Amino acid sequence: MGKIGRSAKDIMRNKVLLFMVLPGTLWFLFFSYLPMVGTVIAFKEYRFSRDGFWASIIRSKWVGWDNFKFLFSTNDAFLITRNTILYNTAFIVLGLIMSVLLAVVLSEIANKKLAKLYQTGMFLPYFLSWVVVGYFAFSFLSSERGLLNQLFGSHISWYSESKYWPFIIIFVYLWKAVGYNSVVYLAAIMGIDKSLYEAAMIDGASKFQQIRNITLPLLNPIIIIMTLLAIGKIFYADFGLFYQVPRNSGTLYSVTNVIDTYVYRGLKTTGEIGMSTAAGLYQSVVGFVLVLASNYIVRKFDKDSALF
Repeated sequence: MGKIGRSAKDIMRNKVLLFMVLPGTLWFLFFSYLPMVGTVIAFKEYRFSRDGFWASIIRSKWVGWDNFKFLFSTNDAFLITRNTILYNTAFIVLGLIMSVLLAVVLSEIANKKLAKLYQTGMFLPYFLSWVVVGYFAFSFLSSERGLLNQLFGSHISWYSESKYWPFIIIFVYLWKAVGYNSVVYLAAIMGIDKSLYEAAMIDGASKFQQIRNITLPLLNPIIIIMTLLAIGKIFYADFGLFYQVPRNSGTLYSVTNVIDTYVYRGLKTTGEIGMSTAAGLYQSVVGFVLVLASNYIVRKFDKDSALF
């Protein structure tokens, strides 16, 4: 039997499993791989014509690296890059710590019905749109009728004072994302063999010692994987967080302007689709390189914890 025959036999033997992964495969094919063809727009002065998308690409003028100069030749290039990296670094570090801590706390609640209630409450903010979250924040931070100013009798103009916003942005992100991210770690904790904890209890280990010597070491692989995936998006910023929550206040641009919002404002002003495509390609390439580099470092220390 040739290779084709063996392949066909393997397909028939695993047809049920292959059918199960078919929807995900099609999704990645149509929404992740086929759109890669459009990255050529990053190197063209794209102008849409009535002849269709592909004809527009072919007829558009080739400009090489000119679209990338929009990101790097302005005075804001360092600012938006710094803000994007620093915010994402804070999100990765603080988000990891708080997500793991929340998962450990939920796993230790004896009343499972109560634990599920807490988990649902912490999970819910993730499904709120940033528009809704922006209005929630405004109800607290409004200079005239904001809850914070009324409670403390202050008159702070929150949407004009940039010094407060790095903390506000980080707090809002953690409030929205930590509950959702903790589910992965909670699932990993639930999969740990309970006999390990029983043996530790017999040896006289306290609850803190059990968490330090059993739970956290066994969570290391999933922590490393989640961190590696997050590093791949360190040059991406959540557009809704940085645009909707600060309400696009110009006085806050020094601390809220990131690559995504900068490109969006530039696209609104100039209408250059090639420029926005160049920014997306730049973010993707840098993220890909960072994942490869981080994964290489992890493999040097713990091969089993690496992504590949």
